Amino acid sequence: MNIEKWDVLNSYGKSTGRTILRGKAFLKPGEYHLVVHIWIISSTGKILIQRRADDKKLMPGEWAATGGAAISGESSFTAARRELFEELGIKSNRDNLIKLLRLKRKNSFLDVWAITVDLPAESLVLQKSEVASAKWVTADQLYDMIENGEYHNYGDEYFDSVFEKLDEYRGSLL
Repeated sequence: MNIEKWDVLNSYGKSTGRTILRGKAFLKPGEYHLVVHIWIISSTGKILIQRRADDKKLMPGEWAATGGAAISGESSFTAARRELFEELGIKSNRDNLIKLLRLKRKNSFLDVWAITVDLPAESLVLQKSEVASAKWVTADQLYDMIENGEYHNYGDEYFDSVFEKLDEYRGSLL
């Protein structure tokens, strides 16, 4: 098991020059780390979601966004690109991976990215230690999954902000 090092950010999202080991040290009030989520959208507006591996410590077996924490030295783009490839085998670049927004959370800055991909879910290369399965859903199906607790509840602020930006992004595709 590789222990990840995270850069410690200040309340403005800038590096403090310090790092911490994931799970071995805690962020103090006013300290943050960088997390990325990547929303995968088909050209027809469907959304690719993934179910986390059943043995994950955090949110085991839950349907959730693709993503994770940036490793020390990574930019938001580099972290998003890495997570997308590691978890689902999807390649991306600066032209097709688009940053939608940044949210300031309790102890993290969460950058939300979007990419348009048209691949059957069965053709994805899943990182078994992270991802149990993946499937395409409509926005209405996703809303229902959030409502009935099948999809991880990141909170109203998250979903309001993300869905507003995703609607704009999806609108530009259709």
